[in-house]
Amino acid sequence: MDIEITGIGGFILLVLNIWAFVSIISSNASTGRKVIWCLLVLILPLIGFLIWLFAGPRGARHTA
Repeated sequence: MDIEITGIGGFILLVLNIWAFVSIISSNASTGRKVIWCLLVLILPLIGFLIWLFAGPRGARHTA
């Protein structure tokens, strides 16, 4: 049972990270910022995704 729950959680995280990559690449940010965001999400999948979700280009757009 634990393996099934972990597998579902991993799949959900994979889908969310793919969504983050697509959003990062299609954003209007500079190439350097896109590379940094992609590396952050790639190296730290869960933490990087959460940081991107709250502080990414969309979050910066609302404060500016």
